Amino acid sequence: MEENLRIEKSLFTPLKEDEKKSEQIVRPSIGYWADAWRRLKGNKVALVSLIVIILYIIFAIVTPMISPFNYSETDLVNQDLKPNLTHWFGTDALGRDLFVRVAYGARYSLIIAFAATIINLVIGVIYGGVAGFFGGRIDNIMMRIVDVLYSVPTLIYVILIMAAFLKPEEGNTGIGTIVLALSISYWVSMARIVRGDILQLKQQEFVLAARTLGASKNRILFKHLIPNCIGSILVTMTLLVPSAIFTEAFLSFIGLGINPPLASLGTLANEAMPALYVNAYQLVFPALAICIIILSFNLLGDGLTEALDPKHKR
Repeated sequence: MEENLRIEKSLFTPLKEDEKKSEQIVRPSIGYWADAWRRLKGNKVALVSLIVIILYIIFAIVTPMISPFNYSETDLVNQDLKPNLTHWFGTDALGRDLFVRVAYGARYSLIIAFAATIINLVIGVIYGGVAGFFGGRIDNIMMRIVDVLYSVPTLIYVILIMAAFLKPEEGNTGIGTIVLALSISYWVSMARIVRGDILQLKQQEFVLAARTLGASKNRILFKHLIPNCIGSILVTMTLLVPSAIFTEAFLSFIGLGINPPLASLGTLANEAMPALYVNAYQLVFPALAICIIILSFNLLGDGLTEALDPKHKR
């Protein structure tokens, strides 16, 4: 019996050293966000766009603090000066420094865009999450409301609200009114995207496990489902910011935005129109600022889409 169980060593070949290490895990384990950041850094266009956005924000915050010129102080002696070493962007028809006014315009545009985006984030995520999680009749009713809001162009909502609530004679600067107008209809896109993600995620095994362990519906929705939608939420937020900046600039350009003497990029473009063929630089700089920030956010949004989507993982 023992002879039958004896193993002949000649039938086996010892493993080499490199073969022994073939099953060893050499690459360190990294988390989801670290892997997403690695992929985002590999996208040079998105990384440059992120740097441009950071520099743009610094420019909007720091420039008015260190500049010797005031955005609203007129100087009739230095009217319509071309760009020079003293006034880098030149001056407008009232002698005001355009470099400082563009910085102020960028500041107000970013404040309005980020405030409206955060409000839309809260409304859209909660609304879309509830509709997708509960489904059935609740989902049908809630999404029909969204369809009605989505069928009317957003600018119509915004223009009507601005015309109704913007009252310069009462000291209304227009910032709060624009944020309110953007917050009423911009959350629709966020709600539809979050709802679609929730409909897919609620069929996963981890949701069934949470229900089995006795987790409440609120806990499943806000602790398990919505955090798993964070990738889509971030991408949508990144794309909402340039849309809000453009809408604010458009409203200010047609006279329904920020009230003078506050400077907005759209207001600066509107003020430059009468002297377009004589002093084109007065329109070029605010228009260029709008184009750069909108393009940067859009390119960053594309980069985040690739970095946060596991399907793009190499």
